[in-house]
This record gives sequence, structure tokens and C-alpha cells, in this order.
Amino acid sequence: MVNNALLKQLLEAGAHFGHHTSYWHPKAKKHIFTQRNGIHIIDLEQTVTMLEKACTFAQDLAARGQSILLVGTKKQAQQTVEEEAVRCGMSYVNQRWLGGMLTNFAVIQARIDHLVRLENKRDKGELDLLPKKERVRIEKEIYHLNTQMGGFKEMTTLPGALFITDPLKDKIAFTEAKKLGIPVIAIVDTNCNPDGIDYPIPANDDAVKTIKLICSKIADAIMEGKTEAFSGEAGVAKLVAEEGREEAIEILGSYTFEPEEPSEPEGPKEPGEPKASKEPKEPKEPKEPKEPKEPKEPKASKEPKEPKEQEGEITPA
Repeated sequence: MVNNALLKQLLEAGAHFGHHTSYWHPKAKKHIFTQRNGIHIIDLEQTVTMLEKACTFAQDLAARGQSILLVGTKKQAQQTVEEEAVRCGMSYVNQRWLGGMLTNFAVIQARIDHLVRLENKRDKGELDLLPKKERVRIEKEIYHLNTQMGGFKEMTTLPGALFITDPLKDKIAFTEAKKLGIPVIAIVDTNCNPDGIDYPIPANDDAVKTIKLICSKIADAIMEGKTEAFSGEAGVAKLVAEEGREEAIEILGSYTFEPEEPSEPEGPKEPGEPKASKEPKEPKEPKEPKEPKEPKEPKASKEPKEPKEQEGEITPA
């Protein structure tokens, strides 16, 4: 069923207006509803369906941790592409597309590294130590490189997909993506060939409101995908933590039983009977020998006092 709310938003944004009937591409006929006053009218029901499909793809791609490069170099799309890319945390190109940016990515990456090094020197204050002429030259170079590559200087790998606001204006970007097998999401007007585009979105690519609406939907889908990825990682981390806790409990349980197990092997230690030596604690019973206190009767030796009497008898003798 068609999303009526989205259909109304597209209608209010003027997404149904195509180009003049004399300026159209025959392969875009399947997306044209009718013509009025010499202008082709785009079938917005197809637009809604294809936009939802593109958003689903973008969301799944973001959920897998891949990036989407937003491209819009035409004046109507420059500001919108930059704002939405920054909002969803993706790289973007809103100025001139650098030839070989994807097919010769290693060279572009080297230039990005050069830009980062210059910015680090500027931030550390090393440029203040240089002559004024040299410092001004480097600052101009930083500004120029940021204008060209500032939107994607944090992109360290090839993107998982491209979102292009106008495949005719940015046909070099589209061609490079197709050479590398990178999926393309694009806004397709009546003057564009939809063939070769993985996720075409038939709509007016000249209206600022339309571009802003579609870009915002793609950005929202990317943000939802990132949220899913984050929650998924959190869930995995939680499961791992729970498993680790269970393992710890099992280990602790095994340790609690270990003291009982060694108690059994104490029997085999009888050959050495080191612990059996503890049994001599029974000899504590020898305390009974205290009974020999009876031998204290030798105190009866005091009786020999009688011999003393004998001695007395002897003395008178």
C-alpha cells in the first residue's frame, strides 16, 4: 500500500514535475504518468515505492557498518547534501567531482594525508614560525584542498554505495561507481536514463524542496541503520558478557568442588601417609600417662625417714 503521507509530502515539494516534453529520455517513459502544458508529470506512486526501497537498502547498508557517499555538485543540491551528510555522519561531495576519486583512490588518499599533515602543522602553530609569504601560501593550499576534499577527508576506504542527486551532472561519479561495482542510489528525472542505476528514485531533480526531502529521507534511513548497528553491538556485547559470566560461574563452581576432589586423593597419599602423621594426634591420649603421677608415690621416699630413725638408733650406739 502506498504511503499517503509521503506521497503528500512529495506532491507539496513539487517532485512530480518533470522536464519539457521535447527534452526527455525515452527510457524514462515508464516513470511518466502523463503530460500537462507541455511538461511531463512523474508518477509519484512509483516514486514512493522506489524511495522506500532505496531507504531500506541504505538502512541495511548502514546497519552493516558500511558508508554511503552523498554526491550533489549542482547549485540546488550543494547546501542540502552537506547538511544532510553532516547530520547522518557520512562523507559528501558538493563541489567538483575529482576524476579518479574512486578508481584511483590511492592517489586521492595521498592528497588527503597531505592535507591532514598541513592542518596539523597549522594547529600546532608551526606555520607561525615561517615567513609570512610561505605561511600565506600554505594557508591558501589548505583552503583549496578543503574545498575539494573537505567533505570526504575522513573516508579511508571505498564507500559501500553512492547517493547522487543528478546522474547527468555527476556522470563521472556514476561511471566510476559502475566500474567498481558500487551500488548507486540516484534521483532520476524525465531527462535521465534509469537503466544501470541500482535504486532509481523518479522525481524532480531541479527543485530544492524535492532534493531536500529525498536527501532527508535517505539520511534518516542511514541514522536508523546506525542505531540498529549500535544496538546490535550492545546486544552482542551483553550476550558475550552474560556468557562470560556463566563461564565464570562454572569455573567458580568447579573450584568449589576441587577441594572435595583432593580430599579423595588423600587416601592414595596413604603410601606416604604424610597426612596420616596427623593421626598421631591420637597420641595426645598419652596425656593419660599423667597417671604416672602415681609414681609420685616415690614421695613415699619420705618414708625413708624411718631409716633416719635407724640412723638415730645407730648414733646412740
